[in-house]
Parts: sequence; C-alpha cells; structure tokens
Amino acid sequence: MLIDFDQPINRINSNSIKWDAMEKLYGVSPKDGLAMWVADMDFKAPEAVNLCIKNMSEHGIHGYFGDDSGYKTALRSWMSKKHNWEIEDSWSAETHGLGAAIGISLRAYSEPGDEVIIFSPVYHSFARIIKANNRKVKEAKLQIENGIYKFDLDNLGKSLSGNEKIMLFCSPHNPGGRIWKKNELEDLVTFCEAHNLVLLCDEIHADLTYPNFKHNTLLAAVPSAKNRAVVMVSTTKPFNLSGGEMGSVIIPDPDLRNKFDLAHEATGKMPNRIGMKMAEAAYLYGEEWLFQLVNYLEKNKFCFEQGIKSIKGFESMPLQSTYLAWINFEKTGLSPTEFYRLLFKEAKIAANIGSSFGSGGEMYVRINFACRKAIVEDAIERLQNTFS
Repeated sequence: MLIDFDQPINRINSNSIKWDAMEKLYGVSPKDGLAMWVADMDFKAPEAVNLCIKNMSEHGIHGYFGDDSGYKTALRSWMSKKHNWEIEDSWSAETHGLGAAIGISLRAYSEPGDEVIIFSPVYHSFARIIKANNRKVKEAKLQIENGIYKFDLDNLGKSLSGNEKIMLFCSPHNPGGRIWKKNELEDLVTFCEAHNLVLLCDEIHADLTYPNFKHNTLLAAVPSAKNRAVVMVSTTKPFNLSGGEMGSVIIPDPDLRNKFDLAHEATGKMPNRIGMKMAEAAYLYGEEWLFQLVNYLEKNKFCFEQGIKSIKGFESMPLQSTYLAWINFEKTGLSPTEFYRLLFKEAKIAANIGSSFGSGGEMYVRINFACRKAIVEDAIERLQNTFS
C-alpha cells in the first residue's frame, strides 16, 4: 500500500512541542510560521502502530507492563535483518527514552566530576545531560574534510587530562548526517582501549539512512569492542514515535551490564507500556512504511538541498542519514544574531540554533525537512525571499 506522506495534518493545539512551543521558543507563530526545528516528523506513524494503540484503548485497562518477550524478539529480529547484528535478549535494557539511557550510563560508568568526551558540534542534549549529572563536558571538535565531518583523535589524545571516563558519540552523526565508516569506528575503539574509556554509542538515527549508504552498527562493525561498548537504539526517530519515550540499551559485556542495571534500578526499571507496544509493532510490521518514508525523505532532501544551493552564502552539508539539514551561513556575511532575526522574524521559520550544538556550530542552522513536500517548497521560497 502506498503511504500518503503528502496528507495535511494540523498539529497545532495537539500537545506537540514542535508546533505548540515554537512561538514561546523562537517567536514564530504557528499561524503563519513553519515548525522545522525539533527532530520529529509531521507524518502519521505506521498503521500497525496506530492499530496497536487503538486495540489497547479498546481493551481499556492500562496497568503495569509485563512480559517483554515479544518486544525482545522483535528487536533481535530487526537488528539481525537490518543491521547484520546478532544480539541476545539478555543484553538489552529498556529505558524511558535514550536521553534517560545516557543519564543512567553516566551514573553507571563514571563519578561526579569525571569528564565525558563528546564530538562537537553534536546533539545538544548530550552536554545538557552530562552537566545535569555533575560530570564535565570535554568537547573534541570535529574537523571538516571534503565537506563532511571527521574525527581528530590525534589532537584529542594530546588534550586528555586523565580524568576522562566515557566517550559519547552519535552514529549516524547529528547534526551533519554523517555515517561513520568501519575504519573510523575501529579508530574510536582503539582510542578508547588505549585510554580505558567506556564507549557510549547513540544509534537513534540508524534506520534513517539514505539509499546508496549503509549504516555501520558499532558492534557489528567492530565486535572486539564488546567489552567496553554500550549501544543505544530506538524506534522513536525512524517511526516517529518520540512521544512513546522508550529505547533499548544493548550491552553484551556482563560487567558493564551489571553496572548499568544497578544505576537503572535506582531510577526505576518499569518500562512505558504504550511505548513498548508501539515499538514492538513498528519493528514487526513497519518495514515497508519505513522504506517508503526514506524514499520520500530523499526527495525532500534533494529539493531542499537544490534550493539551498540557489541562495548565495548558504552551504548545506551532504546528508547520508537523518532528515536534519545542517546549513552553514557564514559566507552570507551576517552575524548569527542578524541571521536568526531574519530567519525567525522575516522568513518565519523555527529552526535549531547552531551554537546550541557546541563548538563549531556557531555559523550553522539545523532545519528539519521531515514534513510535506509543499512545506519544504514553502520554506525554500521563504529563505530565497529573505536571504537572496
């Protein structure tokens, strides 16, 4: 069945942070503005997921969740089929989203005051969660080669204090949409082995990889890392289920798994019943929906990137994954303050401010094109009219 991703859906006053909070955050009214910031999509979830919720509603009892065997089987099957990674049921723990999983991991593998390495610019919640857990952020700035991000492990190694305990990175990268190559992942693992670091890998965007590219799941690409790696996955981004607030933390090593379990116990381990059932349905029955989604997003990406090329001073980093365009506006000659004034007040587009992603993001803006093509075309026209 062909999925209609062009169906208009009004999300205003639906408790959507993307549409209902943008005026407060960016001064852009949903009445005549475009919500192109936070990473959720303006598309209905797979029919099987919505049917699952309907069936739960009709049953009418929403008690504590029990028996996760169905979800574990679905997760194991998905990882095997889509990522060539054979996992065991006992390896995974389910958390209230991957933000919570990162916080639990920090408490499991480090102490207050320890340093946590992140590769900036990177997903803004990384630094926020690290600081909120009384750990110190150590930024390792990514380098740009041939238009895409690269690790600079030589400079990172020279800057170490000895207090680093964890390396946290996202794969694929957000922002920038970079898929890390096998040899790059091997280099990260070698670095972590040399400096005795636990390697936390957030793979939430792994299933949003474009045709002609292949995501390299960390422990499928580098199995030798299993004694120090923690891999985090979720259905929330690829199937648009962020409100379900759930994710899986996959830990093959028993010692690392026991440490995580103790920290998890301290926060409460009971998973979100609705999120678990949504995720199970997505893994079991959402493959065709996801296939069509990625093809639709690829067309949006092409449309958006061609539009960006037409605007003098704008450069969009080539995306291999995600629906989050990462646009450099430095050559416009505008300061960030003036650029965002024009973007919010004149173009009336709510988008993520680049500096929130850390060092290296100051002259960038992140724009979410996971919406109807008509919205993408409207956004391009607004940007052209405002900045050309």
